[in-house]
Amino acid sequence: MIIQLEKKVSDQQKQHILDVVKSIHYKATEVSTQFGKYLVCIGKQDFDIRLIGSLTGVRDVHRVSDSYKLVSRKWKVNYSSIDLGDGVIIGGDELSVMAGPCSIENEDQVQKIVTHLKENNIRIMRGGVFKPRSSPYAFRGLGIDGLKMFSSICRENGIKIITEVMQVSQIREMHDYVDVFQVGARNSQNFNLLDSLGEIDKPVLIKRGMSGTIDELLQSAEYIFSAGNEKLMLCERGIRTFETAYRNTFDINAIQVLKDKTHLPVIADPSHGVGIRDYVSKIALASAVAGADGVIYEVHEVPEEAASDGQQTLNFEESKFLCKQLEALKKLVL
Repeated sequence: MIIQLEKKVSDQQKQHILDVVKSIHYKATEVSTQFGKYLVCIGKQDFDIRLIGSLTGVRDVHRVSDSYKLVSRKWKVNYSSIDLGDGVIIGGDELSVMAGPCSIENEDQVQKIVTHLKENNIRIMRGGVFKPRSSPYAFRGLGIDGLKMFSSICRENGIKIITEVMQVSQIREMHDYVDVFQVGARNSQNFNLLDSLGEIDKPVLIKRGMSGTIDELLQSAEYIFSAGNEKLMLCERGIRTFETAYRNTFDINAIQVLKDKTHLPVIADPSHGVGIRDYVSKIALASAVAGADGVIYEVHEVPEEAASDGQQTLNFEESKFLCKQLEALKKLVL
């Protein structure tokens, strides 16, 4: 059960509500976010929900049987959207496009990609400065200095940035230079990191774990929401299966299942989802048809020379053509 409290609920009113919840043998957890105050209540005893709904200070009350409560669509029928400012909105009636390199390499690279994004009306740039790599000898990013350079160029050009955070200690130093924090597949169940991201007022994109179920992804989002941050989006980026013909198996089913289970925006990552450049655009289009709120893909001027993941990265011409296709598709689908 989720109890939405009035924003101006008094301490006395809230205590009375908690006493009533306790009297029906439910355990209440208080959650305060940027947008509201909630009581998440767990229990098994059947009761007349009007008993709660009629209490002073209660805005609304909902029965939610899912183990994840606050991210469930069972209490919030309308889909959520995230406003990044300057007219950049993720969710709602928009199909957002986010693009950029796997890794931020140098200033010249960022300038060229920003120019490409502006030419194709893309307002959000992705790029990693802290890179979790399978090999300790691979390029692992430029770190905080690279982020400062990345952020400076993008802000001069009206571009929002999304980049990966790998550990709790990085959040504070990254905070002022990031528009969206990304939680990568390897960290999707790093609960200390999720808790800490719940304590900040910055949007977070959570990628599905390599072998993670949909419910596990939703539980990860619940960690952040319950810690106080409602600005969340989920990312389907492919899962590891027995198939070896491509990097991952992009779960197109997950897009619609997530849209049914949660009110959060759902983003598709076809670059990691298939891992082969020739297929990325087709999977991106398929995910848009399936109902994704946005697409995030990798682009580089010369993918063959990229510091990481060049095999799944589009060049500028391929990216330009994909943008035209997505724009045409929006008119048909949205």
